[in-house]
Amino acid sequence: MPLRVEPDPTFRHVLAATDRSLAGMWVCSGSPLVAELCAGAGLDWLLIDAEHSPNGLESVLAQLQAVHGYPVQVLVRPPVNDTVLIKQYLDLGVQNLLIPMVNSAAEAEAAVAATRYPPHGVRGVGSALARAARWNRIPDYLARAAETVSVTVQIESEAAVAAVEEILAVDGVDAIFLGPSDLAASMGLLGQQEHPKVRAAVELCLGAATAAGKPAGVNAFNKDTARSYLAAGASFVLVGADVAILARGSEALAAEYIPPAAAVEPAGETPASY
Repeated sequence: MPLRVEPDPTFRHVLAATDRSLAGMWVCSGSPLVAELCAGAGLDWLLIDAEHSPNGLESVLAQLQAVHGYPVQVLVRPPVNDTVLIKQYLDLGVQNLLIPMVNSAAEAEAAVAATRYPPHGVRGVGSALARAARWNRIPDYLARAAETVSVTVQIESEAAVAAVEEILAVDGVDAIFLGPSDLAASMGLLGQQEHPKVRAAVELCLGAATAAGKPAGVNAFNKDTARSYLAAGASFVLVGADVAILARGSEALAAEYIPPAAAVEPAGETPASY
């Protein structure tokens, strides 16, 4: 007799049940081993990124399998708000989506529709073939599918900030997430995510989310900035990344043991850029 299984609680459920803010980190290496290592670190959540990282469907699947069973929530960010890609991510078993570059209520509605079966959305039906339903071993999966998915949309442009109240009002948007780097770029402040105007825009969105009764998160590697956003109402934060930790840690080793005269200056962004 086949094993009957139940889906894990979603990020929406975990946020609703907690009385504190949740701390997480980016997982960008594309490595299941690194993802599993991070899953056991004691953080609340991980973000597997496919927008700016070398991740495709196969590597996302391998990382989901590697981290399953660890007491950590896992969000996955596809490269674009696309119905076909979202369908594939959901069928892989992604339960928590972070949709990038959502600039309007219409785009938020499209993201939600991509996660719902008809008549409430446009998700293609393939549960018998999909890990999402454990190949139809989750009882009544088709009827319950919307309960097994959370949708967080990313606010990272001036247009999105201007529309944040409308985006928050979209049924099925469970949370918003602020991306200060792209927001700064859209404001003509490329590389200046700590600029007062950028921080003010982030805090405006955090306040709008609080007023709407929905959680809001933010990316903040700077400790003081992270604490400031938490004080302003952020429910969840990303405070580091696997690749950044490895880069900075390896640079620290080199600085410790290689004489300055022998060191080679790296090209591109400096450590202070992160």
